[in-house]
Amino acid sequence: MLVVDVLLAGLTLGGLYALTALGLTLQYGVARIMNLSYGEFLIAGAFGAFLAFDMLALSPIIALLIAVPLGFALQWLVYQVLLMPLVRRSGAGPALEVDSILATFGLLFVVQGLMLAAFGGNIVSYAYLSEPVHVLGSTVAANRLLAFAFALVIGLALYLGLTRTRAGTAVRAVAVAPQFAPLVGIDVRAVSAFAFALGGALVTGGGVLVSMFLPFSATAGVVFAMKALIVVIMGGVGNLLGCLMAGLLLGFAETLVARFIDPGLTLAVNFALFLLVLLMRPQGLFGRAAR
Repeated sequence: MLVVDVLLAGLTLGGLYALTALGLTLQYGVARIMNLSYGEFLIAGAFGAFLAFDMLALSPIIALLIAVPLGFALQWLVYQVLLMPLVRRSGAGPALEVDSILATFGLLFVVQGLMLAAFGGNIVSYAYLSEPVHVLGSTVAANRLLAFAFALVIGLALYLGLTRTRAGTAVRAVAVAPQFAPLVGIDVRAVSAFAFALGGALVTGGGVLVSMFLPFSATAGVVFAMKALIVVIMGGVGNLLGCLMAGLLLGFAETLVARFIDPGLTLAVNFALFLLVLLMRPQGLFGRAAR
């Protein structure tokens, strides 16, 4: 059925966009770091899953369990070594965003260059659970359904962690009012480092899930980072629900355009929706207008 085909494809693509953008929401909305190298770490996770599957015959699920803590540790290290000096110098003020853009822009080319040297510029993919599954009269690849299921579980776990735990409350407090968070004993820099690292864990895990059903290359990170940034701004910076809804909106828009018009116009519809939201609601779909 055509409706089910579009629904499943839109949910899968939109769910992965939302999961990928959740990490950038944490890094930008909490740590105030505009991480332009974000997409490169997604591709690094994808290449890690590819190597684990191709050379070690490990399931991407095992690779996911390894990639998430590794991504957390690596991004925490990036924050401490590269970004903490910028935080100290700027005092987490407006200058931090500008400095972080320049720093992570350089990091983008470093990580991309390393991947190009290691893997070349060719498009890479591997076959994992590519057999068809019949759902409500429609046919979808099993790997897409599995990737969507894991994206849903990870997103739900993140939501519960941020809303039901003390650490999550601290993260939300720093996102909303970093200037007042120290008054209740919250270490803003430690929470920012944790949020930045958690965003790294999400994007690395997202890379493993993306690699299960999409081809990728060493230079594809920029596209994913751009789409994640569009989702974050459309949903409202720091707003998890807005990030989810914007990701799903983008996923369904791409699916509809690719199915009924032209697959080459998917990027155009992304920017069209982005500009429309900026014109009508500059604060994002679920963001609050500045007073």
